[in-house]
Amino acid sequence: MENFLIILNVFLAVLLVLVILLQKSEGGALGLGASQEHYMSSRSMGTALTKLTAVLATLFIITSISLTIISNKQLSTQSIFEKIEQKQESSEPTIPE
Repeated sequence: MENFLIILNVFLAVLLVLVILLQKSEGGALGLGASQEHYMSSRSMGTALTKLTAVLATLFIITSISLTIISNKQLSTQSIFEKIEQKQESSEPTIPE
């Protein structure tokens, strides 16, 4: 189950990046002056991409939270330092030759 969620999370992340990059640039920061009006001229395409972005972002957040919950259940409540201390206490000292 965890492997499936990881694969789904990565797939959603890639789709989310692609959908965001397909959207029309609103500012001049990364537009480099090139006009993209021929690429997406209709307003409905922009709204469809906006809705798709919202859906993909929501699914990405849901899978990320569920992965966090699953990994939290598998973690032990004991600290790494406590494990090291227990290991050192249980081993008997060796006599050097």
